Amino acid sequence: MQKETSKFTESDIMEGMSSISAVIKAMESGRTDRRIRTVFVDKSKKESKRREIGFLMHKSRELDFALEYTDAQSLSEVTTGSSHGGIVAFCSPRSIPKLAPDVIDPSGVYYMLDGVEDPYNFGYSVRSIYAAGGSGIILPPRNWMGVAGVVARSSAGSSELIDMFVAEPEDAADIFKSLGFRVICAGIRDSESIFDTSLQKPLFVVLGGEKRGISRAVLDKADTVVRIDYGNEFNGSLSTAAASAVFAFEIFRANR
Repeated sequence: MQKETSKFTESDIMEGMSSISAVIKAMESGRTDRRIRTVFVDKSKKESKRREIGFLMHKSRELDFALEYTDAQSLSEVTTGSSHGGIVAFCSPRSIPKLAPDVIDPSGVYYMLDGVEDPYNFGYSVRSIYAAGGSGIILPPRNWMGVAGVVARSSAGSSELIDMFVAEPEDAADIFKSLGFRVICAGIRDSESIFDTSLQKPLFVVLGGEKRGISRAVLDKADTVVRIDYGNEFNGSLSTAAASAVFAFEIFRANR
């Protein structure tokens, strides 16, 4: 297994069936330009993974990628985790387009994750946003999609299924405001409770990392700064992943 520091190394290696199945689904829907090049399967898993292998063999013919058998040691040398189940895919990179008005669903909910300092935390956040029906993720130019395999694994494949666009945070806020979106930033100072504020679509929600938070320039563009109320006295911050789950599902509830 690669060292823990390898999670910061650019890679498009997808580990496990959840990630690989998500890439296949995205390819079939035309959502991505990422392509699977080769799927490697631990040859000792031929019997226990017979169903998965059958599915991959079928898809390899449909989508024109190779399927090869290898050994567990070879897979360990190219993976960062141990939960791949003996199935790994080498993929091409995915292009993330720039944010533009014509790619935005006018009745959608879009999220920006800015200042997240760990790819796992980022992936967990994407998982909650996708599960709660988020329309898309806006990424700053420097983001974690270079380590797509780690993000896909931590997001249970949802990072490959949700629309993503790149923009500077201030520019993104301006674009959404020009389209009539309400811009919400997560924060404490001069804030409203998430349980009291209006969460009706369309919304652009900005969530910051625990350490860096959201820049003042972006906060100044917010229509509302929204906080998550706590049940106990607590001076700390929730992780971005936890805050993303609260925001995403409260917005989902408010728009049902």
